[in-house]
Amino acid sequence: MKLVLISIVLIILAVVLLGIKVLFVKGGKFPSGHVHSSPELKRRGIGCAHEDK
Repeated sequence: MKLVLISIVLIILAVVLLGIKVLFVKGGKFPSGHVHSSPELKRRGIGCAHEDK
């Protein structure tokens, strides 16, 4: 039971820390993790398999 509570607290802490920019910065949003958003991947010619070319 103690392990479950520690796990829940750690998960809640991680979510809050990841959301600080979104919660406390005006106009803040999560960074995109998609391939099409990365200039370095575009420069190397790497694209998403789901994109139509």
